[in-house]
Amino acid sequence: MFPKKFSNLIFVLIMGFGMSLFMTLIITYINTGMDNGYFRRFLKAWSVGLPIAIATSLLVGPIAKRFVDKITK
Repeated sequence: MFPKKFSNLIFVLIMGFGMSLFMTLIITYINTGMDNGYFRRFLKAWSVGLPIAIATSLLVGPIAKRFVDKITK
């Protein structure tokens, strides 16, 4: 188990991993179709998308949380 103080970071990492995985799978399929080279193209795209997704989640996550806290009771 991880200490509770790391829960936000772990959440961001899991969300970045999952969202980039599914988005890259679908976008690669839409853009290039399914053939023998699909998996290689997917991995290449995901290797770029994963770090971007995690960095974006780290930057946007706290801002989005503050905004949601302000507009909800």
